[in-house]
Amino acid sequence: MKIENHIFKESQIYNSPNFNERPDESDIRLIIIHCISLPPDHYGGDFVKDFFLNKLDKTKHEYFNKIKDLKVSPHIFIKRNGEVLQFVPFNKRAWHAGVSCYKGIEDCNDYSIGIELEGNEKDQYTDNQYEVLISATNEIIKKYPKIKSKNIVGHSEIAPNRKTDPGANFDWNRYLKGL
Repeated sequence: MKIENHIFKESQIYNSPNFNERPDESDIRLIIIHCISLPPDHYGGDFVKDFFLNKLDKTKHEYFNKIKDLKVSPHIFIKRNGEVLQFVPFNKRAWHAGVSCYKGIEDCNDYSIGIELEGNEKDQYTDNQYEVLISATNEIIKKYPKIKSKNIVGHSEIAPNRKTDPGANFDWNRYLKGL
């Protein structure tokens, strides 16, 4: 994978409206790993993409009424088959972390890259996802040298009373060994 103009060349690009400018574009120093499936525990389809684009049809599932007013975006989303969708350029501030704190510094969206994996906290992630996640992370680290492997965390670490993703089934050893 190669980054050009803060976008993965090999990804499908969708321009989420849910982003803004970073306070300091040169201060990208953290990667946050998330997971999502819509409806919960269902994979495939375009519901996650539509959610990040504010186009989720709330009539398609009762759960969608609970999240219909949320404005959320990751930088990239890695599907179960390894396909990468990019919603926000890396130099922009995606809205993925919410109320968050890392090493005493609040509002992690200001200085982090958000990576969503199609999944949930109960199921295993796929080999394709790990391969693409490792490749993507290695490229991100090359492009944004303030990010080190010690600065890669789960959503649960930066919002511990609120979030539990990517969950206990995420294989941190496998992932970090590939970096």
